[in-house]
Amino acid sequence: MSLRAQTTILDTMGTILQTFPLGPQWPTIDPFLFVAHHRDAYPRGTAELGPDAPLTGRTIGQDFAGIDGWNMYHGATVPGFPQHPHRGFETITYVRTGCCDHSDSLGATARFGRGDTQWMTAGAGVVHSEVFPLLDAQRPNPLELFQIWLNLPAADKLVDPYFTMLWSERTPTIAAGDANGALVDITVIAGAPATTAGEDAVTPPAPPPNSWAARAEADVAIWHLRFDAGATWTMPAASGPETNRVLYAFSGSSIDVDGESVAAGNGAVIDPRHAVELTAGDAEVECIVLQGRPIGEPVAQYGPFVMNTEAEIRAAFDDYRRSQFGGWPWPSDAPHHGPTRGRFALHADGRLETIDDAQPLSVPER
Repeated sequence: MSLRAQTTILDTMGTILQTFPLGPQWPTIDPFLFVAHHRDAYPRGTAELGPDAPLTGRTIGQDFAGIDGWNMYHGATVPGFPQHPHRGFETITYVRTGCCDHSDSLGATARFGRGDTQWMTAGAGVVHSEVFPLLDAQRPNPLELFQIWLNLPAADKLVDPYFTMLWSERTPTIAAGDANGALVDITVIAGAPATTAGEDAVTPPAPPPNSWAARAEADVAIWHLRFDAGATWTMPAASGPETNRVLYAFSGSSIDVDGESVAAGNGAVIDPRHAVELTAGDAEVECIVLQGRPIGEPVAQYGPFVMNTEAEIRAAFDDYRRSQFGGWPWPSDAPHHGPTRGRFALHADGRLETIDDAQPLSVPER
């Protein structure tokens, strides 16, 4: 679902140009394609890293009903999304709680979670699996993650696939305090905001090299905002009036946007041309902000492929049927990395990243 292009309505409304309810999938504006918000209250895990609970009543392979507060999605034993192809865009997977195991047709693998982000450029085509192993056999295994789809311009739709890991320890945060001592924590996944007195300047992580976000003029930002009750933060203006900016209040009480209240569970398209005062309601509230200049090209999408024309979509299916985008090198459609391994990323070029993981992934941070 796409929101209205704000350039046609900037001069007819106030700071908030449009509001809308949130669900498991959030609507977006160019250059973003959609956001999936997965929040699952998984039970304790089994030896196979699946849920220690009966699966009766679930449509295995297509379980999105939220029975007992969790889904298997397309998984049969471990919840998640077994191998599936992508072409022509990027996936940005930000895991707040729980664990995600990645494997792909290039031979790359990763395990990440607890504030980590994987930013993958599908480009010309990649097949990958994303599963959510339930690592704790004694306690529940809550999962919360956001998957954001960011479009690629026509010139970059067929670049080589690539992924970057933004580990939580290396993802910058800003702690902004207001006059009353209430805090706003800003996790900067892309595009650091301008800072004010009392705030530390940060350098955002580098996105993949062929990302739309790698272009400074694209003004792409992805921020996770957490407000104490009553806390206030002034969000700076975007770098240009053509930038699209959307705020999603996904948890907590409410957020006041220049005097207009947005209750949690709702989103708002915001005028990017000036600074905006944001104030939390009477309890903590959390928001995601997405912004970027539009790519402004036709979008043809069918399932996992996003191109510019229907002919290119047909070509994507033909290429996938012929080549499987390199083939699937793993012994199962939904591989996981076992019950004890910590966070790591093995890239297609053989480069290995490992992260000290003294606290098990199965223990959620609060």
